Amino acid sequence: MRLRSTYNPGYADGETTLKLAMMFPGQGSQSVGMLAALGASEPVVQETFAEASAVLGYDLWELCQQGSDARLSETERTQPAMLTAGIAAWRAWLRHGGPRPAMLAGHSLGEYSALVAADAIDFAAAVALVRFRGEAMQHAVPAGTGAMAAILGLEDAVIEACCVAAAHGAVVQPVNYNSQGQLVIAGEAAAVARAIELCKLRGAKRAVLLPVSVPSHSALMKPAADALRGRLRSLDIRPPTARVYAFDAGAYTDAESIRDGLYRQLFNPVRWSAIVASMIEEGATTLIECGPGKVLSGLARRAPGGRDLTLQAIESPETLAAARAAAGGDTA
Repeated sequence: MRLRSTYNPGYADGETTLKLAMMFPGQGSQSVGMLAALGASEPVVQETFAEASAVLGYDLWELCQQGSDARLSETERTQPAMLTAGIAAWRAWLRHGGPRPAMLAGHSLGEYSALVAADAIDFAAAVALVRFRGEAMQHAVPAGTGAMAAILGLEDAVIEACCVAAAHGAVVQPVNYNSQGQLVIAGEAAAVARAIELCKLRGAKRAVLLPVSVPSHSALMKPAADALRGRLRSLDIRPPTARVYAFDAGAYTDAESIRDGLYRQLFNPVRWSAIVASMIEEGATTLIECGPGKVLSGLARRAPGGRDLTLQAIESPETLAAARAAAGGDTA
Protein backbone atom coordinates (compact mmCIF):
# COMPACT_ATOMS: atom_id res chain seq x y z
CA MET A 1 0.00 0.00 0.00
CA ARG A 2 1.43 3.38 -1.01
CA LEU A 3 1.70 6.02 1.68
CA ARG A 4 0.08 9.34 1.01
CA SER A 5 2.36 12.35 0.76
CA THR A 6 0.70 13.83 3.84
CA TYR A 7 2.09 10.96 5.93
CA ASN A 8 1.15 11.38 9.56
CA PRO A 9 2.12 8.76 12.17
CA GLY A 10 -0.43 10.16 14.60
CA TYR A 11 1.87 11.48 17.29
CA ALA A 12 0.23 13.80 19.75
CA ASP A 13 1.16 17.45 19.91
CA GLY A 14 3.97 18.09 22.35
CA GLU A 15 5.44 14.59 22.11
CA THR A 16 8.99 15.71 21.50
CA THR A 17 12.35 15.07 23.08
CA LEU A 18 13.88 18.44 23.86
CA LYS A 19 17.49 17.21 23.78
CA LEU A 20 17.09 15.34 20.48
CA ALA A 21 18.04 16.73 17.07
CA MET A 22 17.73 14.99 13.71
CA MET A 23 20.08 15.63 10.78
CA PHE A 24 19.58 14.87 7.09
CA PRO A 25 22.54 14.42 4.72
CA GLY A 26 22.73 15.97 1.28
CA GLN A 27 24.31 15.25 -2.06
CA GLY A 28 27.54 13.28 -1.76
CA SER A 29 26.31 10.68 0.74
CA GLN A 30 24.59 8.60 -1.94
CA SER A 31 25.84 5.16 -2.96
CA VAL A 32 24.45 2.24 -4.94
CA GLY A 33 22.91 -0.19 -2.45
CA MET A 34 22.10 2.46 0.15
CA LEU A 35 19.42 1.48 2.69
CA ALA A 36 19.24 -2.05 1.23
CA ALA A 37 19.09 -3.78 4.61
CA LEU A 38 16.66 -1.24 6.05
CA GLY A 39 14.45 -1.59 2.98
CA ALA A 40 14.41 -5.39 3.35
CA SER A 41 13.19 -5.19 6.95
CA GLU A 42 11.06 -2.04 6.96
CA PRO A 43 8.15 -1.93 4.43
CA VAL A 44 7.83 1.84 4.91
CA VAL A 45 11.19 2.32 3.18
CA GLN A 46 10.11 0.80 -0.11
CA GLU A 47 6.68 2.41 0.23
CA THR A 48 8.41 5.77 0.45
CA PHE A 49 10.55 5.03 -2.62
CA ALA A 50 7.43 3.86 -4.49
CA GLU A 51 5.76 7.18 -3.71
CA ALA A 52 8.77 9.05 -5.09
CA SER A 53 8.90 6.81 -8.16
CA ALA A 54 5.29 7.69 -8.98
CA VAL A 55 6.29 11.36 -9.06
CA LEU A 56 9.49 10.83 -11.04
CA GLY A 57 8.21 8.37 -13.61
CA TYR A 58 10.99 5.83 -13.05
CA ASP A 59 11.85 3.23 -10.40
CA LEU A 60 13.96 5.14 -7.89
CA TRP A 61 14.53 2.13 -5.65
CA GLU A 62 15.88 0.12 -8.58
CA LEU A 63 18.21 3.00 -9.49
CA CYS A 64 19.52 3.16 -5.92
CA GLN A 65 19.97 -0.60 -5.61
CA GLN A 66 21.00 -1.73 -9.09
CA GLY A 67 21.94 1.40 -11.05
CA SER A 68 25.43 2.59 -11.78
CA ASP A 69 27.34 5.04 -9.61
CA ALA A 70 27.52 7.42 -12.56
CA ARG A 71 23.75 7.33 -13.09
CA LEU A 72 22.96 7.79 -9.42
CA SER A 73 25.44 10.68 -9.24
CA GLU A 74 23.63 12.69 -11.92
CA THR A 75 22.50 15.75 -9.98
CA GLU A 76 18.86 15.62 -11.07
CA ARG A 77 18.68 11.98 -9.89
CA THR A 78 20.87 12.27 -6.81
CA GLN A 79 18.71 14.94 -5.25
CA PRO A 80 15.39 13.00 -5.31
CA ALA A 81 17.27 9.89 -4.21
CA MET A 82 18.81 11.55 -1.16
CA LEU A 83 15.57 13.31 -0.21
CA THR A 84 13.71 10.00 -0.40
CA ALA A 85 16.39 8.09 1.51
CA GLY A 86 16.26 10.62 4.33
CA ILE A 87 12.48 10.54 4.58
CA ALA A 88 12.42 6.73 4.36
CA ALA A 89 14.75 6.54 7.37
CA TRP A 90 12.66 9.18 9.16
CA ARG A 91 9.44 7.24 8.59
CA ALA A 92 11.06 4.02 9.80
CA TRP A 93 12.08 5.93 12.94
CA LEU A 94 8.50 7.07 13.53
CA ARG A 95 7.07 3.60 12.82
CA HIS A 96 9.20 2.25 15.65
CA GLY A 97 7.98 4.87 18.08
CA GLY A 98 10.92 7.21 17.74
CA PRO A 99 10.14 10.53 19.43
CA ARG A 100 9.86 13.68 17.37
CA PRO A 101 12.89 15.94 17.87
CA ALA A 102 12.76 19.56 18.93
CA MET A 103 15.33 20.45 16.24
CA LEU A 104 15.89 19.38 12.64
CA ALA A 105 18.64 20.34 10.22
CA GLY A 106 19.83 19.25 6.81
CA HIS A 107 23.06 19.84 4.96
CA SER A 108 22.33 21.64 1.68
CA LEU A 109 19.78 19.40 -0.07
CA GLY A 110 19.09 17.85 3.35
CA GLU A 111 17.18 21.02 4.28
CA TYR A 112 14.36 19.79 2.07
CA SER A 113 14.24 16.50 3.98
CA ALA A 114 14.17 18.41 7.27
CA LEU A 115 11.29 20.58 6.05
CA VAL A 116 9.31 17.50 4.97
CA ALA A 117 9.94 15.90 8.36
CA ALA A 118 8.67 19.10 10.00
CA ASP A 119 5.47 18.90 7.91
CA ALA A 120 6.27 22.19 6.15
CA ILE A 121 6.33 20.63 2.64
CA ASP A 122 4.51 17.53 1.40
CA PHE A 123 6.86 14.74 0.42
CA ALA A 124 5.60 14.27 -3.14
CA ALA A 125 5.85 18.01 -3.80
CA ALA A 126 9.39 18.04 -2.42
CA VAL A 127 10.42 15.17 -4.73
CA ALA A 128 9.26 17.11 -7.79
CA LEU A 129 10.88 20.29 -6.48
CA VAL A 130 14.34 18.82 -5.89
CA ARG A 131 14.30 17.12 -9.29
CA PHE A 132 13.66 20.55 -10.80
CA ARG A 133 16.39 22.01 -8.57
CA GLY A 134 18.91 19.44 -9.78
CA GLU A 135 18.04 20.03 -13.42
CA ALA A 136 18.33 23.80 -12.99
CA MET A 137 21.73 23.43 -11.31
CA GLN A 138 23.01 21.15 -14.07
CA HIS A 139 21.84 23.57 -16.76
CA ALA A 140 23.27 26.66 -15.04
CA VAL A 141 26.90 25.59 -15.44
CA PRO A 142 28.02 23.44 -18.41
CA ALA A 143 29.74 20.20 -17.44
CA GLY A 144 33.47 20.63 -16.94
CA THR A 145 33.40 24.39 -16.38
CA GLY A 146 32.68 24.31 -12.65
CA ALA A 147 34.43 22.55 -9.79
CA MET A 148 34.42 21.98 -6.04
CA ALA A 149 37.31 21.15 -3.74
CA ALA A 150 37.74 20.15 -0.12
CA ILE A 151 40.38 22.00 1.88
CA LEU A 152 41.54 20.39 5.12
CA GLY A 153 43.81 21.67 7.84
CA LEU A 154 43.68 25.44 7.26
CA GLU A 155 41.89 28.21 9.12
CA ASP A 156 38.78 29.53 7.37
CA ALA A 157 40.25 33.01 7.04
CA VAL A 158 43.33 31.65 5.24
CA ILE A 159 41.17 29.75 2.75
CA GLU A 160 39.00 32.79 2.18
CA ALA A 161 42.11 34.85 1.43
CA CYS A 162 43.41 32.18 -0.97
CA CYS A 163 40.10 32.31 -2.86
CA VAL A 164 40.35 36.09 -3.22
CA ALA A 165 43.92 35.83 -4.45
CA ALA A 166 43.09 33.01 -6.88
CA ALA A 167 40.00 34.58 -8.43
CA HIS A 168 41.62 36.83 -11.08
CA GLY A 169 38.15 38.07 -11.97
CA ALA A 170 36.58 34.59 -11.94
CA VAL A 171 34.35 32.95 -9.31
CA VAL A 172 35.89 30.89 -6.52
CA GLN A 173 34.57 31.04 -2.96
CA PRO A 174 33.99 29.06 0.23
CA VAL A 175 30.65 27.23 0.01
CA ASN A 176 30.53 24.67 2.84
CA TYR A 177 31.83 25.60 6.29
CA ASN A 178 31.66 22.01 7.51
CA SER A 179 33.78 21.96 10.65
CA GLN A 180 36.92 23.45 12.09
CA GLY A 181 39.65 22.59 9.61
CA GLN A 182 37.31 21.41 6.86
CA LEU A 183 35.94 23.80 4.25
CA VAL A 184 34.72 23.24 0.69
CA ILE A 185 35.29 25.80 -2.06
CA ALA A 186 33.56 26.05 -5.44
CA GLY A 187 33.48 28.10 -8.60
CA GLU A 188 34.96 28.15 -12.08
CA ALA A 189 37.28 25.19 -12.61
CA ALA A 190 40.45 27.15 -13.40
CA ALA A 191 39.99 29.46 -10.42
CA VAL A 192 39.35 26.52 -8.09
CA ALA A 193 42.57 24.89 -9.34
CA ARG A 194 44.50 28.09 -8.56
CA ALA A 195 42.96 28.25 -5.08
CA ILE A 196 43.94 24.63 -4.42
CA GLU A 197 47.57 25.41 -5.20
CA LEU A 198 47.57 28.50 -2.99
CA CYS A 199 46.03 26.53 -0.10
CA LYS A 200 48.71 23.88 -0.46
CA LEU A 201 51.39 26.57 -0.35
CA ARG A 202 49.79 27.94 2.84
CA GLY A 203 50.06 24.53 4.51
CA ALA A 204 46.77 22.73 3.87
CA LYS A 205 46.91 19.09 4.94
CA ARG A 206 44.79 18.19 1.93
CA ALA A 207 43.35 20.21 -0.95
CA VAL A 208 41.63 18.01 -3.49
CA LEU A 209 39.04 18.29 -6.22
CA LEU A 210 35.70 16.62 -5.51
CA PRO A 211 34.11 14.34 -8.14
CA VAL A 212 31.35 16.83 -9.06
CA SER A 213 30.97 19.37 -11.84
CA VAL A 214 28.20 21.53 -10.38
CA PRO A 215 29.69 24.28 -8.15
CA SER A 216 26.92 24.21 -5.55
CA HIS A 217 26.30 27.26 -3.34
CA SER A 218 28.58 29.49 -5.41
CA ALA A 219 27.57 32.66 -7.24
CA LEU A 220 27.44 30.58 -10.44
CA MET A 221 24.22 29.03 -9.15
CA LYS A 222 22.31 32.33 -9.21
CA PRO A 223 20.51 31.49 -12.53
CA ALA A 224 19.41 28.16 -11.07
CA ALA A 225 18.20 29.93 -7.92
CA ASP A 226 16.17 32.36 -10.00
CA ALA A 227 14.50 29.45 -11.80
CA LEU A 228 13.85 27.70 -8.48
CA ARG A 229 12.33 30.87 -7.04
CA GLY A 230 9.54 30.71 -9.61
CA ARG A 231 8.64 27.17 -8.52
CA LEU A 232 8.79 28.10 -4.83
CA ARG A 233 6.20 30.87 -5.30
CA SER A 234 3.53 28.34 -6.25
CA LEU A 235 4.53 25.66 -3.74
CA ASP A 236 2.21 24.98 -0.80
CA ILE A 237 4.36 25.57 2.30
CA ARG A 238 3.27 25.53 5.95
CA PRO A 239 5.00 26.70 9.15
CA PRO A 240 7.30 23.92 10.42
CA THR A 241 6.15 21.94 13.44
CA ALA A 242 9.66 21.93 14.95
CA ARG A 243 12.70 24.16 14.80
CA VAL A 244 14.31 23.74 11.36
CA TYR A 245 17.70 25.34 10.83
CA ALA A 246 18.42 27.20 7.60
CA PHE A 247 21.70 27.07 5.67
CA ASP A 248 22.97 30.23 7.44
CA ALA A 249 22.24 28.84 10.95
CA GLY A 250 19.06 30.88 11.28
CA ALA A 251 15.69 29.18 11.67
CA TYR A 252 12.73 28.82 9.34
CA THR A 253 9.56 30.22 10.91
CA ASP A 254 6.94 30.50 8.19
CA ALA A 255 6.27 29.90 4.49
CA GLU A 256 7.93 33.10 3.31
CA SER A 257 11.12 32.51 5.28
CA ILE A 258 11.29 29.02 3.76
CA ARG A 259 10.80 30.29 0.21
CA ASP A 260 13.44 32.96 0.71
CA GLY A 261 15.89 30.59 2.40
CA LEU A 262 15.67 27.83 -0.19
CA TYR A 263 16.22 30.45 -2.89
CA ARG A 264 19.24 32.07 -1.22
CA GLN A 265 20.72 28.74 -0.12
CA LEU A 266 21.51 27.81 -3.70
CA PHE A 267 24.09 30.59 -4.19
CA ASN A 268 25.28 31.18 -0.63
CA PRO A 269 27.54 29.08 1.63
CA VAL A 270 26.19 26.42 3.97
CA ARG A 271 27.38 27.19 7.48
CA TRP A 272 27.05 23.69 8.86
CA SER A 273 29.52 24.17 11.69
CA ALA A 274 27.43 27.10 12.95
CA ILE A 275 24.25 24.99 12.69
CA VAL A 276 25.78 22.24 14.84
CA ALA A 277 27.00 24.84 17.33
CA SER A 278 23.48 26.30 17.51
CA MET A 279 21.92 22.90 18.15
CA ILE A 280 24.37 22.26 20.97
CA GLU A 281 23.75 25.74 22.40
CA GLU A 282 19.99 25.10 22.27
CA GLY A 283 20.48 22.01 24.41
CA ALA A 284 20.75 19.12 21.97
CA THR A 285 22.70 16.22 23.46
CA THR A 286 21.66 13.45 21.03
CA LEU A 287 22.03 13.96 17.27
CA ILE A 288 20.64 11.32 14.92
CA GLU A 289 21.46 11.26 11.21
CA CYS A 290 18.61 10.05 8.96
CA GLY A 291 19.84 8.54 5.74
CA PRO A 292 22.86 6.82 4.21
CA GLY A 293 26.36 7.40 5.50
CA LYS A 294 27.71 9.03 8.63
CA VAL A 295 29.15 12.23 7.19
CA LEU A 296 27.16 14.61 9.38
CA SER A 297 27.80 12.53 12.51
CA GLY A 298 31.52 12.78 11.83
CA LEU A 299 31.34 16.54 11.40
CA ALA A 300 29.32 16.92 14.59
CA ARG A 301 31.89 14.89 16.51
CA ARG A 302 34.56 17.42 15.52
CA ALA A 303 32.49 20.42 16.64
CA PRO A 304 33.32 22.18 19.93
CA GLY A 305 31.55 20.05 22.53
CA GLY A 306 30.97 17.35 19.94
CA ARG A 307 32.74 14.64 21.90
CA ASP A 308 30.08 14.97 24.59
CA LEU A 309 27.26 14.29 22.12
CA THR A 310 25.49 11.00 21.57
CA LEU A 311 25.61 10.43 17.81
CA GLN A 312 23.80 7.79 15.76
CA ALA A 313 22.92 7.27 12.10
CA ILE A 314 19.87 5.43 10.74
CA GLU A 315 20.71 3.39 7.66
CA SER A 316 20.12 -0.25 8.70
CA PRO A 317 17.93 -2.24 11.13
CA GLU A 318 20.81 -2.35 13.60
CA THR A 319 21.48 1.38 13.51
CA LEU A 320 17.75 2.09 13.77
CA ALA A 321 17.65 0.04 16.97
CA ALA A 322 20.77 1.78 18.29
CA ALA A 323 19.25 5.18 17.55
CA ARG A 324 16.06 4.25 19.42
CA ALA A 325 18.13 3.16 22.38
CA ALA A 326 20.16 6.38 22.26
CA ALA A 327 16.97 8.44 22.32
CA GLY A 328 15.81 6.62 25.41
CA GLY A 329 13.32 4.27 23.79
CA ASP A 330 13.12 0.51 23.41
CA THR A 331 14.14 -1.20 20.18
CA ALA A 332 10.82 -2.84 19.34
